[in-house]
Amino acid sequence: MTAAILLLGFLGLLAIGVPVAISLAGASVIFALIDGSIPMLAIVHRMVGGVDSFPLLCVPFFILAGMLMNTGGITERIYDFAVASVGWMKGGLGQVNVVGSVIFAGMSGTAVGDAAGLGTIEVRAMRAHGYDPKFAVGITAASSMLGPLLPPSLPLVIYGVSANASIGQLFAAGIIPGLIVAVCLMLMVRWYAGRYGYGADAKFRLHEMGRTLFRGFLPLLTPVIIIGGMRGGAITPTEGAICATAYALFLGVVVYRTLGLRAIAKVSFEAVEITGAILIILAGSEIFGWLLTTTRVSEQLVGWVLSITEQRWLILLIANIFLLIIGLAIEPLPAILILTPIMLPIMEAIGVDPVHFGLIMVLNLCIGLLTPPVGIVVFILARVGGISFEEAVRGVLPFMVPLIGVLLLVTYVPEVVMFLPTLWYR
Repeated sequence: MTAAILLLGFLGLLAIGVPVAISLAGASVIFALIDGSIPMLAIVHRMVGGVDSFPLLCVPFFILAGMLMNTGGITERIYDFAVASVGWMKGGLGQVNVVGSVIFAGMSGTAVGDAAGLGTIEVRAMRAHGYDPKFAVGITAASSMLGPLLPPSLPLVIYGVSANASIGQLFAAGIIPGLIVAVCLMLMVRWYAGRYGYGADAKFRLHEMGRTLFRGFLPLLTPVIIIGGMRGGAITPTEGAICATAYALFLGVVVYRTLGLRAIAKVSFEAVEITGAILIILAGSEIFGWLLTTTRVSEQLVGWVLSITEQRWLILLIANIFLLIIGLAIEPLPAILILTPIMLPIMEAIGVDPVHFGLIMVLNLCIGLLTPPVGIVVFILARVGGISFEEAVRGVLPFMVPLIGVLLLVTYVPEVVMFLPTLWYR
């Protein structure tokens, strides 16, 4: 009964439009008042403890690094290099879209950051070259999924903190699935090019590739610094985020001189605003998760699920369907914080590694960014492409096929996810 009060309180507040963070904390406070055995001071301590975490320091720095790269004009250098590299293929700018997202994922860490930064350049360029706006928006939205998969992924950081899992291992786990997604999307573009007659958009010129590589060489080193530093044991993920921010500042202020004090201040305030929203949600989810554990809801849920079926493949299928549905209505970061303490015990009970489940959860929830009613990535790109949200959704739907295919591969072939973490860290 007490657990029902906690869960129904949260869902009720959410249903009447109360923000997620306040719904989490509000439901917890209501439960504590009704229960009578939990002092209010304990709730405050748990909320403060939820954000008092060293790994969380990388959140504002990764956000700031990606925003500095966008504001400093570094995004255009990456795009030019991608055009010179694969623009000669059929469906040229579609291929550029995917390769550019692979590179930019090493700087943004989020799907929204990829769509708002590199994505706006890509959609406008594709429209100028005569591509169907729905196709341009569809491939750009789908390729933005590489941001949450390839390191440094902000959703994986949040999951790592919530699940008490190694962020370094989570970063390593996302590399192979992310590259598989990229290859599948490039094959999809090639199929589209053959069907609709999209040709190359640039001739392959070795000197042009060398020129754009020279112009973009320093920005392209960003993911190398982060991943190489963590892989070599020289830096932690948190230190990698600080290095990425310092490097972005160095490029924008000293090398390219595209960042002034006003631009840095504006970007910094925006990063603080985004970080503040994330931390408030995190604080609310900490007390909510603690109460779920205290009232043994997670334990009862594990027993209930296992009483229905002990088939691992079926439980994973149900989990995927559930996460896809949740992703339709709730953005990835709050959903990760809410669902991890509920679902992770079930996954561990059937022998799923927390790192493996982290990739399953993140990919599921980020696919929700491409679907209504939330679909924030589609909203952004629809405006850039000058089409309605409904048309943009129709453009995205074909690209859901390879994304769902990779999701099933990640779910049922754990070696795809666990190969690099096992090789590098275990």
